[in-house]
Amino acid sequence: MHNSDGVTDSAACKVDSTNLPAEQLNTSCFCGSLDPAALKSALSDGLHEDRLFAMIEERCPYVFSARPVFISRTQADRIEEVVAALESVFKLPAYRELVLAEAPAIARIEGSGAKGVFFGIDFHPDGDQLGLIEINTNAGGAMLNAALARAQQACAMVDRQRAQAVLAAAHFEEEIVDMFRSEWACAQRAGSLQTIAIVDTQPEQQYLYPEFLMFQQLFARHGIDAIIADPAELALCDGALWCGERKIDLVYNRLTDFMLEAPASRALHDAYCSDAVVLTPHPQAHALYANKRNLAILSDASALHGLGVPQATIDILLANVPFTESVTAANADRLWSERRTLFFKPVAGYGGRAAYRGDKLTKRVWQEILSGQYIAQRLVAPGARVSGTASSPETLKFDLRSYVYDGRVQWTAARVYQGQTTNFRTPGGGFAPVYSLDDHDVAGELDAMRAAAGKQGCCASACG
Repeated sequence: MHNSDGVTDSAACKVDSTNLPAEQLNTSCFCGSLDPAALKSALSDGLHEDRLFAMIEERCPYVFSARPVFISRTQADRIEEVVAALESVFKLPAYRELVLAEAPAIARIEGSGAKGVFFGIDFHPDGDQLGLIEINTNAGGAMLNAALARAQQACAMVDRQRAQAVLAAAHFEEEIVDMFRSEWACAQRAGSLQTIAIVDTQPEQQYLYPEFLMFQQLFARHGIDAIIADPAELALCDGALWCGERKIDLVYNRLTDFMLEAPASRALHDAYCSDAVVLTPHPQAHALYANKRNLAILSDASALHGLGVPQATIDILLANVPFTESVTAANADRLWSERRTLFFKPVAGYGGRAAYRGDKLTKRVWQEILSGQYIAQRLVAPGARVSGTASSPETLKFDLRSYVYDGRVQWTAARVYQGQTTNFRTPGGGFAPVYSLDDHDVAGELDAMRAAAGKQGCCASACG
């Protein structure tokens, strides 16, 4: 792929190998692990003349990072712990009643029993804890990360780890198909799942359109017909949702029109409200999981106590969900004075749009925040990952995205970037594989890497 730092640096990995945490590798290791030939193979499987690989090269050349990101096993375990704590709250009747009482009417429809595919829970590493930045209900990148896992060379990991990554990617793809079939089963529809529509506004213009093609290909390999469509192409007829001559069983929803309010979403809106199609994720899932105001509940001890959340769960959430509150006229002066420690996000925002670090705010933008609907979240710094070369280093940022279904973590990837928010426009940035290292035996991990690297002439042999 087109990364400015894709060439291995012979002076790589100048780290002290004695009991250092994973962060030391992130800030000192220049090893590149992305194998372009393997990536081309992973992306070209089943597609004529490498069409998908060429499309990614042309349209989104910075979607894959050349280097992996390292976290400690404590952080990896913490992700699982936080996800379990969140799910236990989301299932509470008192929480659901509180959140849905203020939600649009469409969000109070149960969604035929579908749970919602590809929840994305985004974290910043924060020492032994995490900073939960936000929750998304249509998180992109899962298929891209499965391909990325199969395209890693042994530079930053031993052969055993590489083999495990390839097997894990294959298993993840099987899980994806099983997840969509599970959604169909939860909706208690007759027969097997036959047709999926992957729906987004002007899908061919979307940055991650290549991933839509990957999903289409994956479903086809498992005997499921899949089409890619704009919501305006759908029609409700005779109690069923259609796209042209094809009857749609299930819609994989990639829209950011979360409550199906746009005119183009009318057919999908009506089909969902009349239970004529299985929609996943659906408006209720967004209201319960991804409405940014919910972060104020999840970071407030009194609110959690009032919902009947056990103290042990409250402790986990307060340690890992940065304190969040709605921006109002009553707290505006205080939030302005504290702005350098805060991050401001629009309640209905997505993809980092109109989100601002407090220390970057101008008076003009502050007035826009006050006139809109915003939350203020305690600032948690993103992770740091070295880029460039040992002789000309550059430090990029990263966050962690865990893909979650039915309360279980399916996959965790990193997004490496520069700027205020993730953007997939940074040379050297993009999705990166995440490897967890033993908290107290980094030296042992590095010894294993050196042994493998030495056999292959890899730059990791220079570590230490």
